[in-house]
Amino acid sequence: MDRCDLIIVGGGIVGLATAHEVGSRFPGWRLIVLEKEPEVATHQTARNSGVLHSGIYYRPGSLRAQNCRAGKLAMEAFCRQHGIAHEICGKVIVATDVSELPQLTRIFERGQQNGVRCELIGTQRLAELEPHARGVKAIHVPEAGIVDYRAVARKLAEIVQSRGGRIWTSARVRSIDLRSDGVTATTVRGEVFGRYLVNCGGLYSDRIARLSGQELQAQIVPFRGEYYELVEGARELCRNLIYPVPDPSFPFLGVHFTRMIDGAVECGPNAVLAGAREGYRKWDLNPRDLLESLTYSGFRRLARRHWRTGVGELWRSFSKAAFVRALQRLVPEIRADKLRPARAGVRAQALQPDGMLVDDFLILDHRCVVNVCNAPSPAATSALNVARLIVERLARLAGDA
Repeated sequence: MDRCDLIIVGGGIVGLATAHEVGSRFPGWRLIVLEKEPEVATHQTARNSGVLHSGIYYRPGSLRAQNCRAGKLAMEAFCRQHGIAHEICGKVIVATDVSELPQLTRIFERGQQNGVRCELIGTQRLAELEPHARGVKAIHVPEAGIVDYRAVARKLAEIVQSRGGRIWTSARVRSIDLRSDGVTATTVRGEVFGRYLVNCGGLYSDRIARLSGQELQAQIVPFRGEYYELVEGARELCRNLIYPVPDPSFPFLGVHFTRMIDGAVECGPNAVLAGAREGYRKWDLNPRDLLESLTYSGFRRLARRHWRTGVGELWRSFSKAAFVRALQRLVPEIRADKLRPARAGVRAQALQPDGMLVDDFLILDHRCVVNVCNAPSPAATSALNVARLIVERLARLAGDA
């Protein structure tokens, strides 16, 4: 049996950032990262929008708001230090109809409360920033940016290993056994014992938390986000980032345009229940995952509350024409022949039994284990700062706070 001071379950950007922070805070600690895939950062880290979020949407005082601001600055500094491609390009949040103006104003006020540099702009300034976007008013957020989070994760893994940390790939965790002196994780590669364990399992974080004995009411429900991308000759239709005013009654942002760090422009996502926790294609199905979602009271209540919007999201999943119409609200020149299918992602969203989304980071501890039970967007932007929160919790468990 391998032995160490700390086991980290999950080799995505949050798990690797935590390993990096542990190496800085406790340089003498031996640590092992357990990643079930053959390489790190293959799921949410590799399949997100690549946006450096500003923090304009999040509830003031929440962990998401606080850590987005600090985490973004830390991420920018990390990218500069290690030569990772990133760009502060700015974004616009566009009201396409006067009925959206009250919500646009609320978002602007929230941005002001969160310390985000932003301004309300009219149609002339919008045309200067995004000539092909159409709306009656917008918010300009000049400090939003783009980055390659998978490159960030790989650099974090490199640093962790250079300090003596080990990363076990193809090491899916089968069981967790808490003992008086620590914790044993049994993986498909063998057993490892650590004094402490941190769960950064993403799509499986709730299951891993329960393996550790953590009492947990919420459950991860996977939502697939499907994208198209602009063909090369149409990329000029979006200079940077164009977002809609989100529907306050629906817990997702709506389809938008995102210029990626490699120059591609992604359009989407919609949000539909995935048939598997790794259900990146429409027909991907894991009976256990799907049954778990469909029989969960939280999902059923969410579906009843938002069924009309949900039907629309599902229709866009199967109808390119419907997807195009949604995009045309922001950029009227979009046509079906300007779009081609792009990769999809799956969001690990914790739902409460009453059908409400857990709308903040959720970090719990149980004996010698710290469980990251909900880390939605902006977790990638915030990863370096979220890692500090996790390690502070770990330090309290270790009596070294």
